[in-house]
This record gives sequence, structure tokens and C-alpha cells, in this order.
Amino acid sequence: MPAAATGTTESHEPGLSRQLSNRHIQLIAIGGAIGTGLFMGSGKTISLAGPSVIFVYMVIGAMLFFVMRAMGELLLSNSSYKSFSDFTADLLGPWAGFFTGWTYWFCWIVTGIADVIAIAGYVSYWWGSLPLWIPALASVAMLIGLNLPTVKAFGETEFWFALIKIVAIVGLIVVGLAMVFTHFTAPGGAEASFANLWNGGGLFPTGFMGFVAGFQIATFAFVGIELVGTTAAEAKDPDKNLPKAINSIPVRVMLFYVVGLTVIMAVTPWREIVPERSPFVAMFSLAGLGIAASVINFVVLTSATSSANSGIYSTSRMVYGLAEEGDAPAAFARLTSRRVPANALYLSGVFLLAGVVMVAVGSSIIEAFTIVTTIASLCFMFVWTIIVISYIVYRRRRPQLHEASAFKMPGGVPMCYVILGFFGFLIWALTQKEDTLRALLMTPVWFAVLAVAWAVLRRRPVQMARAAAFTAEADRRAFRRWTIGRCTRTGRCPARERV
Repeated sequence: MPAAATGTTESHEPGLSRQLSNRHIQLIAIGGAIGTGLFMGSGKTISLAGPSVIFVYMVIGAMLFFVMRAMGELLLSNSSYKSFSDFTADLLGPWAGFFTGWTYWFCWIVTGIADVIAIAGYVSYWWGSLPLWIPALASVAMLIGLNLPTVKAFGETEFWFALIKIVAIVGLIVVGLAMVFTHFTAPGGAEASFANLWNGGGLFPTGFMGFVAGFQIATFAFVGIELVGTTAAEAKDPDKNLPKAINSIPVRVMLFYVVGLTVIMAVTPWREIVPERSPFVAMFSLAGLGIAASVINFVVLTSATSSANSGIYSTSRMVYGLAEEGDAPAAFARLTSRRVPANALYLSGVFLLAGVVMVAVGSSIIEAFTIVTTIASLCFMFVWTIIVISYIVYRRRRPQLHEASAFKMPGGVPMCYVILGFFGFLIWALTQKEDTLRALLMTPVWFAVLAVAWAVLRRRPVQMARAAAFTAEADRRAFRRWTIGRCTRTGRCPARERV
């Protein structure tokens, strides 16, 4: 069902409800940019790359900003697009919508599993003797409960979750700067100073390969940055609110990643940061603020919960959209009286239970976290790649829409090829460590499963009709190009009225 392009009031048409206001969209976008990878994974990233981790986050953030600008221009080019799976199916073919939609669902399921693992680890800060599967199971039940009410309830929940994260990081920056300017000295003798950024071997102390190794966990820190693309169908006035959310990405990256991690490494020399522990919690503990450290642990716990909450929201909406297009069972397109796709929500919740199993049978939180974050990063890269390829096709086939766009992607098509080259570099980077290589080799299994499912599904009448419509449209475009070319060569165009 085509979504309305604009509007400040809730639509009374059947389907999803437009209840996400500007403040919801802005904070959801911020929440998507501050993920579990920053709070839990940054310790390992720092141990691998040293201070050069700052540049790692800057490079990834810059590349993904352009991906989001491409996504924004595409979403706003057609009011019928509810999410990026819609424009990939429209521009690349029904197969692309199927692969993108289900892979994005899988991305967030895997990310949700990582978040469930992280939640269990954070709870052990207070109750170390509690079996990890108990908080993991409780978190899955809570996530389903948070998403069953209206989408506005989800927006409010995410608003406050994101606000907590913002206040915490700003607080960390203020406390860290105070420790630097007062020359705080740790029990081990290290003095807080910005010189710690280069005194431990320079900005690139682990060399080029150490710098490369930092990209794995750092990439995962950005997953969810495209979350605003799944809110398009439930956002009020998307023509205004989506560009504002996307354009704020560079500021968020500089504040939350670059400034935050710079302060952490100024207070604690990077070689003393423990990979298995959140450096955010460690810094407050170092300052002797025991209660504050507990508060920050609660913050990172809510951050993981927020990420998983966003994930279960986006997966339920993606499965709902797939079901509407015939790419998923029709039962997942049913809405509750409050217009929430409950069946799609339950499906995602069941798969999150894998996180409970992993913490129940695993021996290391960070090892399990690394495996699932690598798989998630690869699958998100697939989705981001499809978005970029869709933009290239859009520019070639619909130049008039690009010219009319008020939210053009900077750099255009040439920048798309730079992004694709960067993604190729990221895949190569994942082959350089044994744990990430193992996850890299596991990921193709998902795409093999999707290929088999599509081979069966494409024979259904609804899919054959969609494929025929796409082929007919492609033939019409080819005929139009041939006719225009003939007119240009001969100056005669007898079929112009048919174009």
C-alpha cells in the first residue's frame, strides 16, 4: 500500500500508523548511531588499533553518511516507498527486494542476539553469580512487551533510551576532560593527558595491519545507522524529518565516537584498556566514582536494550512489508487493533532466543560477541551495497527525478563507486583475523538459504506477475532509449507519441 508522502496527522487508511514525530525520528537516528559496538566493542577495537581507532570511526562514519544520503534521496523520490526494500525491488527487480528485506531481517536478528549477549554480560556486573541465560531470557520477553503497544509507544521508549545515552556520553566527556585538566593520576601511575594519544607508540602504534583490524568491531558500532529508512512508513512529514535526521550523522559521529574515545584514551593509556571490559565503565571506576560506574553500567545496559528494541521493531516492519509483497507468509501482514504487526514481532522474538542459548553454552562473552558482530557487519554491508547499487541504477533510469530532488546525494555516482571500493576493503580486513575470518566463511550459508527459498518462491503466481511487470517496464525503457537514439540520428521520430 503506498504510504502518504507527507502529513502531520495520523492517516486513517488501513496499514501502519504515522505516529513518529520529528523528535522520535531524530532520537531514533541518534540511538541507531550509538550502538552496543561503541559501548562494549570499543575496548577491543582500541586494543587492536590504538589511538588510530579515532580515524577508523571517522572513515566509516564518512562513508556511511554518503550511503544514508543515497538512501534518503531514493526514499523521498517516491511516496510509495515504505523502506529501502521497496526501492531495491522497484529498481533492481523483485529478487532484490526479497534478498534485501530478508537479509535486513537477519542482520537485526543477529545484532539482537549480540545485544542479548551484551545485556547478560552487563547484568553480571551486579550479579556475577546469576546464570547468564536468565537475564538474556528476561530481556527477550521485555523486548516483545515494549513493541506490542502502538508505534508511538516504541517511539517514546526509544526517545528516552537515546536521551540516556546522549547524557551519559556527554557526562563522560565532561568528567574525562576534568580528569585531564586536573592531571589525574591513576593507581598504576599513569597521568591523564592528551599526550597519552601519541606517547604509547604514536597514533598508529600497531602499524597498518593493526589499523585495519580495528574496522571489524568499529563497523558493527554503526549498524542501525540506516534505521531511519525503516521509519519512513510511520513518520510524520518524512520530506522534512528524514533529511534532518540524516544530515545530523556527521555531528553525531564526531561527538559520540571521536570526542568520546579521544577522552577515554587521554585518561587511560590505550595499552592499559582491557578488551573484555567496557572502557566507559572502566573510566568512571578509575576516577573512584563507584556509584557513577554503576550508573554508566546501567547506561550501557540500556544502550544494548535500546539497540535490540530498535532491531525487533525494524525486523517486524520489514517482515510486514515482505508479507504485503508476497515475499513472506500472509499471516505476517496482519495487524493488531493498534496497527502493530504482532505476528512478525513474535517471529523475531523467537529467533532472539538463540542469544539465550549462546550465553548458556558459551564460555566467553567477548568471543560470542565477536562472531555474531562480524556476521551482522557483513550482512549490513550487503544491505548498504544494494542501496548504493540501487542509487546508481536510479540515476541512470530516472534522471528527471534526481533533477527534481531537493535532497540530492553529494558526490553522486562517482561517490557510489568509492563507497563500493571501501566495502571491498572492509571484507578484506575481516579476513586478517582468525575469529572474523571464521565468521566471514559462515555468512554465505545465509545467502545460500535465501537463494533456495527464492528459487521456490519465484514460481508462485504473485511473484511471476511481479517479474513480468518488471520485465515489461524494462522493455519499455529499452524501447524509449532506442527511439530517442533513432530520433537523434535521423531527425525523424514517427513513434514519439508511443514513447
